[in-house]
Amino acid sequence: MQKEEQLLRKRFLELSRIAHYREIAVFTDFLSLHELNILHTSVHAQMHSRYITYGGYAQSERQMAAFVSDALFLCDESVNWPFTALYVQPLHEKYGQELSHRDYLGAILNLGIERAKIGDILVMDKSAYFFAHTSLTSFLMDELTRISHTTVKVTMLEKGQDFSYINKYEEIKGTVASIRLDSLLSLAFSLSRTRFTDVIEAGRVFVNGRMITTNAYKIKDDDIISVRGMGKFQYMGIQSTTKKNRLTVIIHKYM
Repeated sequence: MQKEEQLLRKRFLELSRIAHYREIAVFTDFLSLHELNILHTSVHAQMHSRYITYGGYAQSERQMAAFVSDALFLCDESVNWPFTALYVQPLHEKYGQELSHRDYLGAILNLGIERAKIGDILVMDKSAYFFAHTSLTSFLMDELTRISHTTVKVTMLEKGQDFSYINKYEEIKGTVASIRLDSLLSLAFSLSRTRFTDVIEAGRVFVNGRMITTNAYKIKDDDIISVRGMGKFQYMGIQSTTKKNRLTVIIHKYM
């Protein structure tokens, strides 16, 4: 086990201990897929309290973890997550340009903000939503004024205001020999199965937030597969079987 992983596991145990003995909810920063995998694969029997994760919307990739005491679970109190949803749009619509995820992230990090304080960035046509630690809300609204060549303004969604986001996706239909991880990766990214051997073994592939390092891992309906640096997709299921006993499947590849 790498030193960084050991330290993170110890940190999770410490947060669970604090939550238990103080009977409060204790939060992490936004965790990456790799960090979430470390959390999910920690020895839960050693933890003093339960935990839940959330990133602002269903299917969020970067999520905070909340370690919550049994007392709070038993009294059914809702968790007050310490992040806000922010909306970025061009100050003048007609001068706005289509910006990429990298454009938004680069502009935010250039303000001196740590990546762990920022959650998912959801890019629309000429605008975006993103999630940020509550302590940074005012700063971002004041200082994030330009992204690439576009002057922007940032507004905050008020607490309790509904936020919903439907991932845009491309539907891909194809045939595979079996519902193995490498077969579906090959279909989703139009590369050979052997090309993904190193990617999987390097710990870059996650299924429902858990790192998978076995090519032959069997995928189930509605599983979400994420590949660091390449993208993610959802496996929708088998549509039919061909005369040669190959499976016709459908996946939704997020755009």
